[in-house]
Amino acid sequence: MLIEFRVSNYRSIGEEQVLSLVPAPKQKEHPQNIIENETYNLGKYRALNALAIYGANASGKTNLLKAMKLIDRIISLSFQAVSTQKLPYEPFLLRDGWAEKPTSYEITFSIDKNRYRYGFEFNQSEIISEWLFKKSKSRERELFQRSGNNIDVSSALKGSVKVIDAAIEATRPNALFLSTCDAFNIEEAKNILEWFQNYIVISGLNTQKEAIKTVRLFEDEIYRQKIKDYFIKLNFGIVDLDVTSRDFDVSELEEEIPEELKSVLISTLTGTKRHTVFSTHNKYDKHGNKTSDLLTWKLEEKESEGTKKSFHLSGAILWTLMNGGVLIIDEIEASMHPKMTLHTINMFLDKEINIYNAQLIFATHDTNLLSYANLRRDQIYFSEKNPWESTEFYSLSDFMYFRKNGDISNIQKERPDTDKEKRYFEGRYGAIPILGNFNPIKGKKDGKQD
Repeated sequence: MLIEFRVSNYRSIGEEQVLSLVPAPKQKEHPQNIIENETYNLGKYRALNALAIYGANASGKTNLLKAMKLIDRIISLSFQAVSTQKLPYEPFLLRDGWAEKPTSYEITFSIDKNRYRYGFEFNQSEIISEWLFKKSKSRERELFQRSGNNIDVSSALKGSVKVIDAAIEATRPNALFLSTCDAFNIEEAKNILEWFQNYIVISGLNTQKEAIKTVRLFEDEIYRQKIKDYFIKLNFGIVDLDVTSRDFDVSELEEEIPEELKSVLISTLTGTKRHTVFSTHNKYDKHGNKTSDLLTWKLEEKESEGTKKSFHLSGAILWTLMNGGVLIIDEIEASMHPKMTLHTINMFLDKEINIYNAQLIFATHDTNLLSYANLRRDQIYFSEKNPWESTEFYSLSDFMYFRKNGDISNIQKERPDTDKEKRYFEGRYGAIPILGNFNPIKGKKDGKQD
């Protein structure tokens, strides 16, 4: 269960920004959107099952989600990297001095009865600091603290002293100690890396990689049937799906490809499988009545962009719902009808479907969701640039109205039954484009410039 994510000095994000899934106090609407499932022994570690992020183009929504993906990538690949490899350091550049500051990430999450708080700071060449804390029944305890090459490990980190010392010795300046501990089979680290296996970040604009993962899931009989059922209920007119696989055939390469490139492709693709997805539809007679005949064609060639995207994402969506992970999607509404987007979100909000407490975080411009999705105020975030063009995030639950004269004795928060979509368009929440006046026709008459 994801509880909180923090990031500072990354791309358009300057000062530290916090995305919190902790339910806001005194908010009573949609209590079913709070994760409380004794199956996972989460106890008092409560969290929201979904978050929506709104904001103008270039406000920083995508950069936040990229940061959430990057922390997973660094953790997963850190130990495998060579000693000379540079870290993916992209600091905020629009304010003096920030190009020399480290980027910082911190993520808080729970595994069974334990809550972990893990983070690190880095620049282009090294990990500057790293920390891991654990909270179970009582207070939060330090597992390790790192400053440069100095790593202090407490007795709370379970494992052989000899193995832990070897992991300390093996940790390179540009590698994470947590990842090294995983490579040395230290159980606490392995549990955390396994948690990240169900932490998925994808772009709604480019879903080709997700298509490959969905095809692989299709090989499993249980997931195959789930994907088929999912598609039939989406009412695309598809009555069946199938995936065929075949070995790579060198004859499929275009003759115009240069020989050097062809050699590389042959070396890379030999032994791999090529997959083709087919969708099946009913056929109808000349009077429009359904017949017993069926017509099958390649999904990628004949179906709409929205249908193809739905197939691409179906694996990630169903995997997360069936395994209780975290799914993070940028531009969730891209190529999909608003009702399709709403349907996806509703599956995560429905306790009868989302029985494993999966979580969905998504960035969107679809304002219909403010009216039709049963989101709490603390599940709606906005992104906006501050006066020095640094991204800031804030929740609707934190939004307050003051009297015009600045009187703070009668502060009011947004009501849960407010028309949120209307107020967002009116600019009351900020985080919308501010467009200047531009007339490309002005000054031009009869095809000539004034």
